[in-house]
This record gives sequence, C-alpha cells and structure tokens, in this order.
Amino acid sequence: QVQLVESGGGLVQPGGSLRLSCAASGFRFSMNDMDWYRQAPGKERELVASFTGNDATNYADSVKGRFTVSRGNEKNTWNLQMNSLKPEDSAVYYCRVGARWGQGTLVTVSS
Repeated sequence: QVQLVESGGGLVQPGGSLRLSCAASGFRFSMNDMDWYRQAPGKERELVASFTGNDATNYADSVKGRFTVSRGNEKNTWNLQMNSLKPEDSAVYYCRVGARWGQGTLVTVSS
C-alpha cells in the first residue's frame, strides 16, 4: 500500500518550534529526492526545503537559518525542524517524495 504521511503539525506560539516528519512506504523512491512544501490560505504552494543528501539541502530564503531538513532516525523518514516560528509560517505543510505527495499537516503559529 502506497503511503506518504506527514505528522507533527499543530498550534505553536511565535518564536516556538515544531518538528514535522514524513514517512514513506509502499513505493520505490530515493531517500535523496524529497522536498517540503507549504501552502497558506489564498496563496500558491511554495517550496520550503529540499533534501538531496545529508550534505545537500536547500531552503527558501524565508526559512533559511530557522528550518532544517534531515533524514529521520526511523527508516524511510525525513524531518523538518522548524525553529523561531513566525505567524507567516502558518500553512499546510506537505512532503513530496518522487512523484508522490502526502496529505499535509497543518501548522498554525499564533499567540
């Protein structure tokens, strides 16, 4: 069964942290072909971070220095560590692995 599942979203205060996870199973994929995207209400989906290897990551300018993408400790998982969160980081966050997309996890940054 093909599964690509994000988790870890929730409500956090400005300045706080969250760690999102993405878990893949049931299809062929490369661990070095993975992106995190986000989509806020009324806005287009945007690329947040890309993982193409342990030493090969890229970030949108808006999250550089605050977000870190990495492989997870569990098999076939990736994490997105988000620190110093801002209200404008509020969005549904999606992981993309190969040609597949997860269902998204909602992050809300608000006091």
